[in-house]
Amino acid sequence: QVQLVESGGGLVQAGGSLRLSCATSGRVFSSIAMGWFRQAPGKEREFVATSTTFADSVKGRFTISRDNAKNTVYLQMNSLKPEDTAVYYCAASAWGAGRLVSAYEYWGQGTQVTVSS
Repeated sequence: QVQLVESGGGLVQAGGSLRLSCATSGRVFSSIAMGWFRQAPGKEREFVATSTTFADSVKGRFTISRDNAKNTVYLQMNSLKPEDTAVYYCAASAWGAGRLVSAYEYWGQGTQVTVSS
């Protein structure tokens, strides 16, 4: 089992930045693959990033990093736009990361990001 807890969401103006954190426990952190997803109201959950690939909509603005000593993965979000408004989720997989929601066995509870225009 893997437990994931996101934090760092909030309200920010367009053009601003936020850093989301995802703290993990329950399994050796270095052995699991992590990803970030988001879900806006009325829309399906969509892929945002893994350590090696990004959605086109966030490429060049978002970066992902992980601190194995703290068992934490981060999503740095810069130049935020109103269309980035969503609940952001981190996800974990023991079998390898990818863009598909179905590729991940474990999910956090989500953190709300709201970008005002």
